[in-house]
Amino acid sequence: MSIVDIAEIETGDAHGRRLMGLDLGSKTIGLALSDVRHAIASPLLTIQRAKFTQDALRLQALIEEHDVGALILGLPVSMDGGEGPRCQSTRQFAQNFLARHDIPLAYWDERLSTSAIERMLIDDVDMSRGRRADVIDKLAATYILQGALDAIAHLKRTPR
Repeated sequence: MSIVDIAEIETGDAHGRRLMGLDLGSKTIGLALSDVRHAIASPLLTIQRAKFTQDALRLQALIEEHDVGALILGLPVSMDGGEGPRCQSTRQFAQNFLARHDIPLAYWDERLSTSAIERMLIDDVDMSRGRRADVIDKLAATYILQGALDAIAHLKRTPR
């Protein structure tokens, strides 16, 4: 498959199947899953990064296990809208993964996702630093995926 626009994610392979959100970091990959109606995102797990091949195999196994029809990959755009080295690394990961696995993938602007989750965990939950480190990546993936799900729902309601 290829990289698709978020508006196209509901069609084809993703219809009636879960979506998986990814928060790609240099050391971890946070994962989240949607329900089959594409309404609610839930945290799944955090993968400790290894070599690309190992990461790709683990990700593919989870895609198959959870019947995922498409991926939503957080794109770490700068606050000014520019794309730096982290965006380039994310896009390269996507290209490499898509060369091995046939699945639609859409990017979602993840600006402030990790800081929003961290703020919530500190202010609302009063979670310790050590515990935050254990959950922040999968919660950031959930935040990314929920934003995309909300946008998809809005696109479905908006007449074209």
